[in-house]
Amino acid sequence: MNMKTINIHGKQYVEVKERIKYFRENFKDWSLTSEVIDLTEDRCVIKATISNEKGRVIASGIAYESKGSSYINKTSFIENCETSAWGRALANIGIGLDVAIASADEVLNAKAQDKPKKLSKSKLDNGQLQAMIVAIGKGESDKVKKRLPFYNLTKEQQAKLDELMSDKKEEKTNGVLGIIDELNSIEVPTDFKKSNN
Repeated sequence: MNMKTINIHGKQYVEVKERIKYFRENFKDWSLTSEVIDLTEDRCVIKATISNEKGRVIASGIAYESKGSSYINKTSFIENCETSAWGRALANIGIGLDVAIASADEVLNAKAQDKPKKLSKSKLDNGQLQAMIVAIGKGESDKVKKRLPFYNLTKEQQAKLDELMSDKKEEKTNGVLGIIDELNSIEVPTDFKKSNN
């Protein structure tokens, strides 16, 4: 069985289209059918079944895909699911099984799903800015810092929040220790010290 492969991180994988071509050329009287097991607005499960010329089931493969889990799944998660199910069924009868049951298509899709999703940011509106200013005033700068990565700020908004957070830092550092330092810096008249002894 000599089929075209794709190198993915040092391993050779056979594409589903190569498995199907081999199947159609070498198992002319056999069938490859698909059955939708589960289908919702955002997920799909498909079972592919291979039957011989007498209708006897020889192998099957099942696949699951989520809408939007990869770039291609945003619009074609059902088609992608069927392709994956076919690839697994064909691998289960030994087609393209030199390296792995997973096809090149499945491996590439899985790798795409593993990529960290880009954080979508929204514009910080005045109401949200005011809420952050109030939170900083209440001493909740840490909460504000955790929320900032979710927003696109104007330079003015960023400068305002930075200024307020640095003011609160100074207030914290000037808290009890600042008061003690201030008290220690006060000179007590010598005659006051003698009268209290």
